[in-house]
Amino acid sequence: MKKYFITGLLIWVPLAITVWVLALIVRTMDQTLLLLPEAFHPERLLGIYIPGIGVIATLLVVFLTGLVTTNIIGQRLLIFWEGVLSHIPVVKSVYYSVKQVSDTLFSSNGQAFRKALLVQYPREGIWTIAFQTGQPGGDVLNHLPDEYVSVYVPTTPNPTSGFFLMLPRKDIIELDMSVDAALKYIISMGVVAPSARLPAEARPQHQ
Repeated sequence: MKKYFITGLLIWVPLAITVWVLALIVRTMDQTLLLLPEAFHPERLLGIYIPGIGVIATLLVVFLTGLVTTNIIGQRLLIFWEGVLSHIPVVKSVYYSVKQVSDTLFSSNGQAFRKALLVQYPREGIWTIAFQTGQPGGDVLNHLPDEYVSVYVPTTPNPTSGFFLMLPRKDIIELDMSVDAALKYIISMGVVAPSARLPAEARPQHQ
């Protein structure tokens, strides 16, 4: 009896959480429709609420924004808009800080979150998985004697919160593990362990 109950839970719990997360995302993105005048709300035009219209509208706006800003006119408009924001004290600081982070994370040439690392944290002898985010910079470099690496140590099971650390490069181990596999390992609290990879010298050689 207990065996069947646990088997049922293993099937329904992941499914229920997945549906709940997707529903939360859809409801959140549907809130973008509130930016439209009330007369243009889909509920008023169609007479019924259709979930997901906000998601489609948001994705369409993002796509069209990227399409427009890839040409010369769009780039000039973007430069003009950023010039306006640069003259607003508080908005300038927030906007450019967020923009720098997003450019680093989403750029195909960026190195942030491209490597999974094994580090000792919160003390020596205790190991956890972290992600390389870059190199220390600014005046920080004047106070670090050796080569250091900036890393992000996520919390479990919510990896969106965590700790920013600067560790000596000699104290970190680069893992032969994809970022996706490392995230699954963290979110599952170690239950979903990545499959082990053989060292290069131990892998069979194909003729």
